[in-house]
Amino acid sequence: MNDKTAAVPLIVKRLGRMAYEAVFQKMREFTVCRNRQTPDEIWVVEHEPVFTLGQAADMSHILNAHQLPVVQTDRGGEVTYHGPGQAVVYPLIDLRRRFKDKLLVRELVFRIEAAIIDVLASHNIIGERRAGAPGIYIPQLPEYGIHQGAKIAALGLKVKSNGTVYHGMALNVAMDLEPFTWIDPCGYAGLSVTDMKSLGIDCCLEDIQSELVDALATRLDLTREQ
Repeated sequence: MNDKTAAVPLIVKRLGRMAYEAVFQKMREFTVCRNRQTPDEIWVVEHEPVFTLGQAADMSHILNAHQLPVVQTDRGGEVTYHGPGQAVVYPLIDLRRRFKDKLLVRELVFRIEAAIIDVLASHNIIGERRAGAPGIYIPQLPEYGIHQGAKIAALGLKVKSNGTVYHGMALNVAMDLEPFTWIDPCGYAGLSVTDMKSLGIDCCLEDIQSELVDALATRLDLTREQ
């Protein structure tokens, strides 16, 4: 890590449980107002129940919203669900400053996915990528039973022309998974979704949030300031 990067710390903000729209608005405001000296931040949050739509999302993939809010966003990807028991981590970083245009968006996605895989591995869960479908999935292995092929983590980013990034990743820890059946998750009809609890891992959400922050900081080679 060079001296210039080390001089720009990473700030971690724990927001608790918040409505999605409020956090979405704050992310955009932060990104618009930041400059080249603004420290990068990671926001950790648990959302109230909500469906969110990516820029390319088709409303037909919401089969029945059951009166839950539906929010149009500017991230990549399709439709997903956020709710209690899900660890949501938003890296608000300046790619150009930290990586001098050497980190492509696909490499950023790869590293974020790797952070999720690292956390799952620490709890003896195998997570894998799927070509053309960002996020992390449970492999087709007999020991995972009905959870084979299920999605356990979602990923969606907004990368602006000046290299600043917001939105991020969501790992299902211990959720009510039923709302995922009310949509075509990530635009895939019939895609199964699972969480760590369903795979036999009984862990504290706050612990998983901290593990994700540490794994992300490591994979992106970021410094931290509490």
